Amino acid sequence: SRCSFQVLLKSDAPTGDVLLDETLRHIKATESAETVQTWIELLTGETWNPFKLQYQLRNVRERLAKALVEKGILTTEKQNFLLFDMTTHPVSNTSEKQRLVKKLQESVLERWVNDPQRMERRTLALLVLAHASDVLENVFASLADDKYDVAMNRTKDLLDMDPEVEAAKARGTEMIWAVLAAFNK
Repeated sequence: SRCSFQVLLKSDAPTGDVLLDETLRHIKATESAETVQTWIELLTGETWNPFKLQYQLRNVRERLAKALVEKGILTTEKQNFLLFDMTTHPVSNTSEKQRLVKKLQESVLERWVNDPQRMERRTLALLVLAHASDVLENVFASLADDKYDVAMNRTKDLLDMDPEVEAAKARGTEMIWAVLAAFNK
């Protein structure tokens, strides 16, 4: 496995984000360094290790959704699924969604640099997260067929790069490549 990136705490200064600060406290409390892959499993509660369950971020999806509702990106609705009601969080700010989609489309078409080290970090992170969330095809779905093919091929080439090699090239993107490696396991 190429997922050998270990998380080392450089600073435990509060970030101002409740979930990030909770994560920092968990990382600080661990005896030994864990890999990004392990932290994803621990924080989301997908670990099978009963001795590490205290590191799970409680109700993480609900808390993330609530934060996006407070920012006006999502809304909260009750939907009936057969015999039970379920809370959903559809997008309420479609202009913000379209802005992000357009930004990603332009990053792999008009502003393509063919070098991840020269790519804006937030854009690289968004592409990695869209890939990990299986929504990358949706991001490019509104493009004409020829542009869709170019966008998908360029993104595939980017995501097929060796995370260990790319992380070693430039400081500041190591965590992005580590997350990609964890999801490509």
